[in-house]
Amino acid sequence: MWCLLACLPGTLWAQAPSEPSTMATPSLPFAFDLHVEAPEKIRDLLLKHLELQRYRSLTDLDNTELARLMQAAERNAHDLLATQGYFAAQVTLKLTLTPQSTSAPRDITLTVEPGEPVRINAVQIDFTGPIADDAADASLRTTIRADWPLGPGTPFTQDAWDDAKTQALRNLTVQRFPTGEISNSLADIDPDTQTAQLSVTLASGPAYRFGPLDLRGLQRYNAELVSRLAQLPTGADYSQAQLLQTQQRLADSGYFDSVFLTLDTSGDPQAAPVVAQLREAKLQKLVLGVGFSTDSGPRLSAEHTHHQLPWLQWRAISKLSLDKDTQTLGTELTGPPDASNWRWVTSAQVQHQDLSDTVTNSQRLRAGRTQGNDHIDRNVYLQYDHALTTSGTDPTVASSAISANYAWTRRDFDDIRTPTQGYGVAVELGGGFTLGSDRQPYTRTLTRWLGYFPLGKLLPGDGLFMRAGRLALRAEAGAVVAKADANVPSTQQFLTGGDTTVRGYGYQEIGVVGRSGSVTAGRYMASGSFEWQRPIVINGKPSAWETALFVDAGAVANTVKALETKVGVGGGVRWRSPVGPVQMDIAYGVATHKARLHMSVGFSF
Repeated sequence: MWCLLACLPGTLWAQAPSEPSTMATPSLPFAFDLHVEAPEKIRDLLLKHLELQRYRSLTDLDNTELARLMQAAERNAHDLLATQGYFAAQVTLKLTLTPQSTSAPRDITLTVEPGEPVRINAVQIDFTGPIADDAADASLRTTIRADWPLGPGTPFTQDAWDDAKTQALRNLTVQRFPTGEISNSLADIDPDTQTAQLSVTLASGPAYRFGPLDLRGLQRYNAELVSRLAQLPTGADYSQAQLLQTQQRLADSGYFDSVFLTLDTSGDPQAAPVVAQLREAKLQKLVLGVGFSTDSGPRLSAEHTHHQLPWLQWRAISKLSLDKDTQTLGTELTGPPDASNWRWVTSAQVQHQDLSDTVTNSQRLRAGRTQGNDHIDRNVYLQYDHALTTSGTDPTVASSAISANYAWTRRDFDDIRTPTQGYGVAVELGGGFTLGSDRQPYTRTLTRWLGYFPLGKLLPGDGLFMRAGRLALRAEAGAVVAKADANVPSTQQFLTGGDTTVRGYGYQEIGVVGRSGSVTAGRYMASGSFEWQRPIVINGKPSAWETALFVDAGAVANTVKALETKVGVGGGVRWRSPVGPVQMDIAYGVATHKARLHMSVGFSF
């Protein structure tokens, strides 16, 4: 009977030599040439890891010493074959003298008949420690056993055996039991029956709960602010996912250049401190940017951040953005979070926009509160809008309004930067009245939805790869309800079209067409998109590129009955870049009979 312990693969591979280089002595022949006759996978393994390879450069090697090395090579070959599940392989070595050869005076031929590989006959997974008897951990025990990949009938290999144990240990330690370990593992091999009996014992160690946050590296910010930013669930069962989410919240806050969280397991498991190693960001930051989009052409931007304004202790972000159609200057002040993670926010913005022969100069003031969590954002605010709009030869229209608003957004994507499945939904509700000599009430709603739906099952070894691809579906609808003569600011109404809405049309090109032919914002808007995304496969493996086919549609009008859908169709490619998806599309506008190039970078919802 053969017994492979957990240390076997490490021992085998640590001793495996790499093929020596011949560049140092190009004029000297090798002591021998090695040929391996075996199935391709086995041949590559032996040529790469057989110890005999390291002696080829010893040109003074005599036949007696070579015979001894060949005996050792046979044992070495059996050990290597065992790691692939071949415990009854037939291995022969033949030495041939080649005195006339310019390459080497001797040839060694290693022939392998691997036979049938060993297959798993039975698996036993046991537990010791609190996990073994606690009824609350029954589901975890079931999950570990259910996720074990080496079931009966599966071929045995050392790599698969190691991977299976690693997966089992990972499942154990991601929640409640961070100090868990494999206390015993054994692969009992019977070469006569070509079967393997596997047994693993997992020692859970104590169950841990999150204790206090131990902050290290703070200089400028107080501990209360950082604790509220972290939202660590003190007293809850340890969860690796929760620890990473807490770390990500601190990293995304903008207050720190680096964040690293670890659980201190040296003390009381029921209140284990979470150590946060922090490096604070600079108090002020200026970012200059240059960009380009097919919607608005070249773009310049400057953004200044002050993380802690004197006396007020709020964060201030001021931004200037310039492109050929739109020039915007704005600032936002955000207060520190309270115990429920709500913050006070106030902002101001001035903008000049020239779109489709319509020029709009607008100002906006906003004040309210905001709350951001892992999946849900909420905003409650008062807003003042003022706009001066000139459309073609029509007279300038001045309008102002004040409104109360509520916005709610939920994101359930598998990856917020490059999603491949999941959905997001956002709802905005507002109501107010116009200002000026004729005050009229109005309400405003806007709803957005985006979903990614995989077509088929994920292929093993690559969670992002599905040959059938996925569907990306998007829908958006908005409405401003008021009397026909209500002078609602254009900035409270709707336009659509462009890279991220209805491709095949220019940025906010779809709106209400005035008497002069200019396009203005309308009170009702609806748009949607149907897109099929497929991976590009190279040599049987998924690449970072995808193809896409899509149909977009959108309409804007001042009444529901006047909505007239404009359709864009096309195709393009996607690149899964380190900074997010890069999208390049060519779309044909059915209404305009023109094709347009669309490019965008990144994902946001």
